[in-house]
Amino acid sequence: MQQQYKDYIRIHYRWEALDQENEAIRGAKDAGVAYQPEVLENGDTLKQLLARSRYLLFKHRDKWTASQVRRSTLLFERYPLIKKAYTISLDLGIIFRTCTSKEVAFKKLALWHNMVEDCGIDSFKTVARSIQAHYLGILNFFNNRSTNASAESFNAKIKAFRSTSRGVRDVSFFLFRLAKLYA
Repeated sequence: MQQQYKDYIRIHYRWEALDQENEAIRGAKDAGVAYQPEVLENGDTLKQLLARSRYLLFKHRDKWTASQVRRSTLLFERYPLIKKAYTISLDLGIIFRTCTSKEVAFKKLALWHNMVEDCGIDSFKTVARSIQAHYLGILNFFNNRSTNASAESFNAKIKAFRSTSRGVRDVSFFLFRLAKLYA
């Protein structure tokens, strides 16, 4: 979920770069000169930098390639808000990867919540409010590090089975068939 917010910020900046480039092309055309975009030290234009940085923002910085490290340096220098969003989402992931007890996780989630409140990115505030509203259920993850993914997966299978049957008229027969298939 937090990944969407980083990508939203990147896309917003990319649209701004596209608008600036279109204005520069129009100005160059009016002046009767050929347009030459600014080329960064890694060979990307600003528009390319924002487009090609998408996948590095999905990865942890330990898994970046050398070119992604160079690209991230250029990206984070020019767009500190993207760096802030990337850092905040990494910090949340670190909490879920490293915390082994509810108490430690509760404290770290509270500190993360404070960091989100101070950052000024509204999208992360939405995530923080969701975590705050459901913190008891979220903290249960830290008991034995299990989720309800298997239940959700089974629920999806039931829905898919129901849709292939084009609905259910006889509930008891549907449950019988379901038990025979998935038991």
